[in-house]
Amino acid sequence: MQAFVIDAFSFSQLKERRDGSISISDLPRLSAECASAEGVLGWSLEGGTSKVGHPHLILKVTGEVQLMCQRCLGNFTFHIDSVSELILAKNDEHADEIEALIDDDEIDVVLGSKTFDIKDLIEDEALLAIPQSPKHAVCPDVVVDSSDSLVSPVAAIEAEASKKESPFAVLKKINGRT
Repeated sequence: MQAFVIDAFSFSQLKERRDGSISISDLPRLSAECASAEGVLGWSLEGGTSKVGHPHLILKVTGEVQLMCQRCLGNFTFHIDSVSELILAKNDEHADEIEALIDDDEIDVVLGSKTFDIKDLIEDEALLAIPQSPKHAVCPDVVVDSSDSLVSPVAAIEAEASKKESPFAVLKKINGRT
């Protein structure tokens, strides 16, 4: 898609801005991490110059993705609201110099080019924003037993069934064995 390719240095120098949305299904690496590829991510990209004078991009990515909860294995909606500052470098050596100069973990240094793919950048940002092990704060189908322990729905049903009197207990009473 040509709409997602920019000249990163020119974009920054001219302080351009683009925004749009992209379907999660159009991002194969992100789709592989999601329970469902349905949905859309909104994004905006703004060019400019960093505090120390290097060309940079500010990328914002927002939206919701469906992940699988690692506790209950149900769908888990995760809201992405990410903002990143990316300083552009001409080559690997230049990137190393910039990283040493800024010494800030919040700012990433990336290699810029005349054919810079925004789509890959959006997908990378979304992948970095999602948790490595997604979990509900409280799983919707998990029951808490009297000891305040989490119990799976199947275990809760089995425990409830074991409390009921066996249907064969009636036969014992008929035979006089109680």
